[in-house]
Amino acid sequence: MLKSLDLNGFKSFAKRSELEFGSSVVGIVGPNGSGKSNVVEAFRFVLGEQSIKSMRGKSGSDLIFKGSKTIAKLNRAKVTISFDNKSKFFKLAKTEGEELLNLDFDVIEISREVFADGINKYSVNGTEVRLKDIHELLSSVHIGSSGHHIISQGQADRLLSASGKERRIMIEDALGLKVYQSKIKDSEKKIEKTEQNMKEIESLRREISPHLRYLRKQVEKIKQAEDLRVKLAGMYREYLAKQNHILTYEYDDLIKDQNRITEDVLVLDKQISVFGKQEHFVLDEEMSHEIKKSQEVIQQRLIEKEKLLHAITRFEVMIEMSQNDSNLSSLKENISFNKNDFEIFVRDMNVFVDQILKADSLQSVKVIASRAQESLHLIQKNTKLSHSVNDKQQDSSLDIKKISQEIETLKSRLEEIGNSINFEKTKDEALRKDIEQKRNAFYDGQRERFEIEKRRASFNSQQELVRERISRVRESRQFLEEEIREGVILVGKEILSYGDYIIDNFDFNKTTVEELRRDIERIKIKLEESGASGGEDTVKEYEDALGRDQFLEKELQDLNVTFTTLKQLISDLKVTLNEEFQVGIEKINKEFHEFFRIMFGGGGAGLSVVKRQIKKNKNENIEDEDVLLDDKESQEDTVEIDVNLPHKKVRELTMLSGGERSLTSIALLFAMSQVNPPPFLVLDETDAALDEANSRRYGDMIEKLSEYSQLIIVTHNRETMSRAKTLYGVTVGSDGASKLLSIKFGDAEQYAK
Repeated sequence: MLKSLDLNGFKSFAKRSELEFGSSVVGIVGPNGSGKSNVVEAFRFVLGEQSIKSMRGKSGSDLIFKGSKTIAKLNRAKVTISFDNKSKFFKLAKTEGEELLNLDFDVIEISREVFADGINKYSVNGTEVRLKDIHELLSSVHIGSSGHHIISQGQADRLLSASGKERRIMIEDALGLKVYQSKIKDSEKKIEKTEQNMKEIESLRREISPHLRYLRKQVEKIKQAEDLRVKLAGMYREYLAKQNHILTYEYDDLIKDQNRITEDVLVLDKQISVFGKQEHFVLDEEMSHEIKKSQEVIQQRLIEKEKLLHAITRFEVMIEMSQNDSNLSSLKENISFNKNDFEIFVRDMNVFVDQILKADSLQSVKVIASRAQESLHLIQKNTKLSHSVNDKQQDSSLDIKKISQEIETLKSRLEEIGNSINFEKTKDEALRKDIEQKRNAFYDGQRERFEIEKRRASFNSQQELVRERISRVRESRQFLEEEIREGVILVGKEILSYGDYIIDNFDFNKTTVEELRRDIERIKIKLEESGASGGEDTVKEYEDALGRDQFLEKELQDLNVTFTTLKQLISDLKVTLNEEFQVGIEKINKEFHEFFRIMFGGGGAGLSVVKRQIKKNKNENIEDEDVLLDDKESQEDTVEIDVNLPHKKVRELTMLSGGERSLTSIALLFAMSQVNPPPFLVLDETDAALDEANSRRYGDMIEKLSEYSQLIIVTHNRETMSRAKTLYGVTVGSDGASKLLSIKFGDAEQYAK
């Protein structure tokens, strides 16, 4: 939103004067010659107008107060326009240094000063900027340089009288598309400059080309010898690095081997000393005595065990026999006694008893007793025992209890003897096992000692071999030092940097290094035969010339890239411009038609885009729209205006009357403003030719237009004045300078009547 306009020394405003625009419609009134139009020209001036003629002057000094009888002539004029930017309506614009102007202010002030010598200075919020920056900043809020937002008396008809091409330019400006045209023109200028630079560079390269070819041939001769020296230096560095690497590696490795062998020998000697001089295993006397004593105890216990077993067996047989006799007595009444069978039975029993006495275990005794019992059963079937048997059984059963007690005592003793035998056997087994382990350990130690002594002898041989190899490596190192001194004399001290040579995956192949040394000898012979020396100045001159040519070539490549980029940029800008222009035309037509109907009470009007064919004259570099075109023709879009007055068959602009043209112009200007509303519109007596009825229609459009843009109206028309919210009166004081008088709306309404 427009906030204020400050004039200081501009034209008839000698003293500082400020107009505040706090309402949507501000009227400026006053008699002719009072300076009303100077206010409009102040708008043009501060917004970057470059045509002094459009501000009714011939030079920049004509815009400065000339002086009067009471006020001296001034040497500068300044106009400042302020905008309310609380909504951050203004976008950031770039300065010449590609830095962004700081527009993060609630108020944006644009100032322009002109000095007596015609110099202009522009600034935004106190920061000096270029005119281009002002244009870009204003374009971002739809205030273009064509002045469609400032319509002065006599200029309302400009849109109608302009050519189709000029009309398109004004419409593009109103649509905010001027920035594309500006970028296109800038790109075209850059293309022209790029082409010129390319021609100059190509010319320079043609000039230095013959001399460069001559220098190249001379340098090739010099470099053939230099290449040999460089190659030899490189081979020297490689050879010295590898040979040094081999010798260093071998020497270090041999020293490590020598140290390792020495350490191993010391370890082996220490190990040998541990074994001592004993060559045969000697059994420990105390351990031998223990084994002998254990064997004797075991033998005694076995004898005692044998006796106990025989005693137990006899007692058990006696008990078994006593039990068998009891079985016989139970059958005495049912069995008939047979003497022959009884004798056989007694004989068998004696055999069984002898076998039992000779048995070595209780299990064997039981087996024999079982057989005896079978024989007894057989006798029971065939014989009958006498009553005397029963009597005998009764006598023998009297000793069974004592015998059983004796058997238990003997078994207890037998168990004790068994445990003692097991203990002694376990002890004996452990002693023997311990002796066996000691014997095995002794002989293992003897074998280990033998192996250690064998390794000791081998290490002695290795030590002698290592000492011989170390001596040979030292001799090779001395020979390498001689080769280094010879190489420095031949190709220079740069070979001394062989230590920096990087060896990748070197396998220490001496044959490969020896072949490299032979190659060095061959190159040395070639270098000595060439006898090349000097030529440094020629090489330096060639390098300078070549560098210059390469630089020019690079510049030419960059210019070609720039040329292609600019061409593509122009093409893209034109496509974008045409697309947005077509959209803008449709929007303008909609508003134009409505405003036209309001102004004329009907009818209609619109804009149409017409392609005009042009081509450049073969003889003159001009554009001719009237000649017939051939295959090389090109086209451009122009804008034509179509009108249809109500109740008249009028289609052409040339057939409109002066008032009709004025109304049509106003309708079109208002339509353009509606589509892309600028922050404000300045109307300088555009209603001068309107009658009372049209003035009312004009006033209606002003009120509608004020909903989108602030209106500053310079007028004599009472109807127009009545539509203003604020009125400023301009008058000339006694000092000959213009002055402002603010009139309240109520007073303005009274004044208008």
